[in-house]
Amino acid sequence: MSLLPSHTRTPVAAVDRAWLRMDSPENPMMVCSLLVIDRPISVKHLRRTLEERLLRFRQFRQRIVDTGDRAYWQDDPSFDLDNHLHMVALPGKADQAQLQKLVGDLNSTAMDFRRPLWQMHYIDNYQGGSALLIRIHHCIADGISLVRVMLSLTDKTPEPVLLKVAASPNRPAPKRSWLQSTLHRAVDNIQTATYQTKLFIQSVREDPNYPVKLASTAGSVAFDLLKLGLAPFEPETGLRRPLCGRKHVAWAKPLDLDEVKACAKALGGTVNDTLMCTATGALQRHFAARREAVPECGLRVAVPFNLRPLNQPIERLGNQFGLVLVNLPVEVQDPFMCFRQVQENMNRLKRSYQAQVTYSLLDLFGRGPDALERRALGLLSNKASAVLTNVPGPKEPLYLAGGKVTQPMFWVPQSGSIGIGMSIFSYAGTVQFGITVDKNVHADPDEIMAYFQESFEALSHVALAGRQGAVERKAS
Repeated sequence: MSLLPSHTRTPVAAVDRAWLRMDSPENPMMVCSLLVIDRPISVKHLRRTLEERLLRFRQFRQRIVDTGDRAYWQDDPSFDLDNHLHMVALPGKADQAQLQKLVGDLNSTAMDFRRPLWQMHYIDNYQGGSALLIRIHHCIADGISLVRVMLSLTDKTPEPVLLKVAASPNRPAPKRSWLQSTLHRAVDNIQTATYQTKLFIQSVREDPNYPVKLASTAGSVAFDLLKLGLAPFEPETGLRRPLCGRKHVAWAKPLDLDEVKACAKALGGTVNDTLMCTATGALQRHFAARREAVPECGLRVAVPFNLRPLNQPIERLGNQFGLVLVNLPVEVQDPFMCFRQVQENMNRLKRSYQAQVTYSLLDLFGRGPDALERRALGLLSNKASAVLTNVPGPKEPLYLAGGKVTQPMFWVPQSGSIGIGMSIFSYAGTVQFGITVDKNVHADPDEIMAYFQESFEALSHVALAGRQGAVERKAS
């Protein structure tokens, strides 16, 4: 245990502590990002970029101090960027399969909890260019925030704009005293309570029925909590197996975003509906290829739902999202009917409070004993076969230390007994799709990537054929 005075520590928020305690040998709680770059980049420029843009977030210079009943952020007195930035080169004329194997091996290793919980590997000699693998513990921030942090390392032009190092990694930012921290929290709490009271009074004045609506909302939240608790466990399939902790990763050839938008428009839905349906079709093909019975009730995936405004800059990290359980109708073979079912499921979830409920549960678990959290985690993780993320990215290509980022990928961790993570990420007119699979799960990641492509082509064919038919009927 550290001998530094307690007032030099910052308590870990309850939600962040919940993610910290989810870490296990089978499922390290790491958010992983891979940036493929069109050329080798200057490591010197990369270091300066990290010092200026990444280390301005204090958690990247802090380690976790766990006293058993509490956890704290504490500046690492021996912080050295060389402990976190590593260089490795692929052998010979390395292809995607070799990069996937290296990324899978690195994603299977846990962090050193004696240091700040992040690592980067600069990977040279990949298809005439390079790649950067970034691994950050989930307790630092949620996946959406960390994707935005990683993108903040990039530039819109090949010439990096590096002015000066914002803060030396060996010179911690000024700390508040214990009294200052206590008063600051008290003022925050008073301001929050005052604001909420004013908001309530204003709402009542504007709408006399507001208290009734508020009570109705509370009832809906309670109902969603009850539904979450009573949801049945996932069916036994090859996608749910005892985990070993060894990860395999793969990513698909990008889809054209304009084609995805055209498909969504023809079907009368959203891009998100289209991609969720495409993922459903990929799993359908997986079951068919394995000659495994398709679950009659479909499959559920846990989908992170952002609760942080996307138009606000990230000043503080941390986790601010909930999880929703989305049903994928893998039992519906017709692509059009499958799309309609996915669309209905997504619309129903948009009207629910499931994300807020799961966020509150994580906050509660983070404040309670470890045994309670692990039991609850086991219960919840038995209600999904995979984690699926869908994050909108930048519309224009980005550059890192002078090199163009040609393909960005990221994976969020899978908690408890879940062994599959799928990610969808839009970038510069493309849609990237990737997967991470525990070695014990009966699923080939490369095959599922191919099924994703086939599934979209089938859905797009049905959508565009239907639109053409509608045009012909209107003309006649």
